[in-house]
Amino acid sequence: MEANEKDILRGGQFLVKETNCEDVFTPEDFSEEQTMMKESVMEFNDREIIPHKARFEAKDYALTEDVMRKAGDMGFLSVAVPEAYGGMGMGFVSTVLTCDYISSGTGSFSTAFGAHTGIGTMPITLYGTEEQKQKYVPKLASGEWFGAYCLTEPGAGSDANSGKTTAELSADGKSYKINGQKMWISNAGFCSLMIVFARIEGDKNITGFIVEYDGANPNGIVLGEEEHKLGIRASSTRQVFFNDTVVPAENMLAGRGEGFKIAMNALNVGRIKLAAACLDSQRRILSTAVNYAKERKQFKTPIADFGAIKVKLAEMAASAYAGESATYRAAKNIEDRIALREAAGNSHQEAELKGVEEYAIECSILKVAVSEDVQNAADEGIQIFGGMGFSEETPMESAWRDARIARIYEGTNEINRMLAVGMLVKKAMKGHVDLLGPAQAVQEELMGIPSFDTPDYSELFSEEKEMIKKLKKTFLMVAGGAVQKYGPKLEDHQQLLIAAADILIEIYMAESAILRTEKNVKRTSEKEQSAQIAMAKLYLYHAVDIVEEKGKESIISFAEGDEQRMMLMGLKRFTKYANYPDIVDLRIEIAEKVKAENKYCF
Repeated sequence: MEANEKDILRGGQFLVKETNCEDVFTPEDFSEEQTMMKESVMEFNDREIIPHKARFEAKDYALTEDVMRKAGDMGFLSVAVPEAYGGMGMGFVSTVLTCDYISSGTGSFSTAFGAHTGIGTMPITLYGTEEQKQKYVPKLASGEWFGAYCLTEPGAGSDANSGKTTAELSADGKSYKINGQKMWISNAGFCSLMIVFARIEGDKNITGFIVEYDGANPNGIVLGEEEHKLGIRASSTRQVFFNDTVVPAENMLAGRGEGFKIAMNALNVGRIKLAAACLDSQRRILSTAVNYAKERKQFKTPIADFGAIKVKLAEMAASAYAGESATYRAAKNIEDRIALREAAGNSHQEAELKGVEEYAIECSILKVAVSEDVQNAADEGIQIFGGMGFSEETPMESAWRDARIARIYEGTNEINRMLAVGMLVKKAMKGHVDLLGPAQAVQEELMGIPSFDTPDYSELFSEEKEMIKKLKKTFLMVAGGAVQKYGPKLEDHQQLLIAAADILIEIYMAESAILRTEKNVKRTSEKEQSAQIAMAKLYLYHAVDIVEEKGKESIISFAEGDEQRMMLMGLKRFTKYANYPDIVDLRIEIAEKVKAENKYCF
């Protein structure tokens, strides 16, 4: 479907505009080319990664490097790279899809792959000069060279712009000398190129540099020992020390002081790709768990037949389904926005930058939601395996350890929660998303007399879509009230920002699951999509609970007296179903479907 300007919602607008199911992209919309790509990547994962799990867990760094080279030979490192620089030049959805299906064998390879293709290569394709791109990108795209990204320092983590690493211009103006220390650098042990962020003189913002690294001629670069980590054990993670490292002046990336902007935009892309990298892990965890639960008997019954286990299988499936739905929805929005900008005459570089930046809110939402869901899935996976789940002999233990990092890197989930709401407020101030009008309308509705008509909810999802609208009103009421009270000082009230973010996240994820299912019901039938309908309803039910809890927490913390009473009444109205779904039945249906197929099958 050809997208045009008026059809594509801008980033964050999902909150104030209704989205038709026909306008969302779903995994069922993959083109023939994308389906072939998916199968090719899955086959690679099954052949090159999964059988060697024990070696990855035993910190076989050489194996990670070797499999990365094989991924390069297959073209998987070059999916997002334009053809002009030796890449496949495929669209953003294909990039996300590759990341999704290549990442579930082990978190070690997933981390190496993500660091190289995302934050290692992408800054050059997006910000590099023509000469820089011609020189470096083909080597990175083919896997001849690997990239690393040096941003974090001992004193600069979430506050990325506070780094102490310095870059000093030489007297002849031809080169810079870099001095400083970086830590937690993925791929450091086998990279040939680093994107390094340093401060020139007393600049307010850091600057990015492309720094070549050759172990035989280290140029003042010293690598620390491999870090011993809870998970992702065979991903190379080291400290990197720069001692008078000489970098040609032409290796500055973008302009002086542009480094912070590069870092933030590279992380936006990294965030949606990190969400994608958690998806197939969830599918695989569920498939492994259901296989075990069907074989394991207690009290002469397969444990998969017990209600307590069905709860877990159903909840794991619903979370994975919502994560998939939301990730591919956003990926296609980004792809369409890129295409629009290219059609308007932007360079690919500019179009991709602006396309991803437009949906930075959604990227943060996805990063948080999917990284937390994969951790929950792995945790429940261990529980289903019981004592065996705690043993290194079963795959759940390493899945749980590998999942833990996803809530930390690419910006912690706390930072991303605050970013999502902060960016939304900024967009509203700039007039890119009209929050003020809808927020005032909600205020007026609260003052008015509620309607006591009984709506006709006979059509599929009519009540669920009405609930989504009401949850959006809840966000506008809570966030609007907080903005009114604190204005620009809202960013000092982190607990309120985080609560508002949780409401925002649940709205986007639940709506995505409902729209995907509605679209597929129209293509097939309610009968064929029966388990998907159950998952969308189950996910929404939990979302409503979370919105109610976070809404109440916020209202009683910033409002008082009549205003508080009025808002709490509004919250009650906005989170009340006319007809509650039968949660037990929904879970049974989903679990039975997963058991029958012996895997995540949606």
